Amino acid sequence: MNIPEELKYSKDHEWIRIENNIAHIGITDFAQGELGDIVYVELESVDEELNEGEVMGSIEAVKTVSDIFMPISGTVIEVNEELESNPEMVNSDPYTNGWLAKIEISNPNEIDALLNADGYKKLIGAE
Repeated sequence: MNIPEELKYSKDHEWIRIENNIAHIGITDFAQGELGDIVYVELESVDEELNEGEVMGSIEAVKTVSDIFMPISGTVIEVNEELESNPEMVNSDPYTNGWLAKIEISNPNEIDALLNADGYKKLIGAE
């Protein structure tokens, strides 16, 4: 299972990569594996301001639908439009081409509550 060391993780299985005041968000390799074959991704629209823990969209797999939660507060500045025609990229490449959204961070202090790779491994029992 792929759990990159340089990322932060939420307890809801989202990953976050921070570059200055912008965060890329996606779901973890563990989460996509649990969901199975992803067939549709729905995300909040650009310019939507959301708080940490709010639903930012959903992922539909063959057998289930799962909410995607904001790992930290911010304004959605971009969504991965490639996922409209290729939602399976979340399965095949969750950390690179399968990213979900970019947000402008509104409360940097929330980053401290996220898990590092070791903490996420403990959460999912992968140590």
